[in-house]
Amino acid sequence: MNSDESFDSSTYAGQIHLAERELASFIGAVTELFGPEQARLSTDDWLEESELMDSPPRSTSRDWRAVTVAASARLASRLTVARDHRALGTSTDAKVSPIPSSNCFACALLV
Repeated sequence: MNSDESFDSSTYAGQIHLAERELASFIGAVTELFGPEQARLSTDDWLEESELMDSPPRSTSRDWRAVTVAASARLASRLTVARDHRALGTSTDAKVSPIPSSNCFACALLV
């Protein structure tokens, strides 16, 4: 192995290590704040965002924090939609109790 190959391997290994640390920190925080289901979904989001990066896969400089920010935006969007959906569900499911006939003004006039 020549020195160029060694440099490429060590740079690649360093990028993998940075990516693993960034992902682990992100998922740990999501798990603590929002639970394991959101952490699983956010892991998928993070991996998808890492694939969408403009840098070539073996680039010497990848911005893993930008991947985390993009995955966080997906999480925030998912949580907002879920919250809004729940809010709409409770407002349309509200039960209105009927007015008893003894309190009805028109009924009082009939008596």
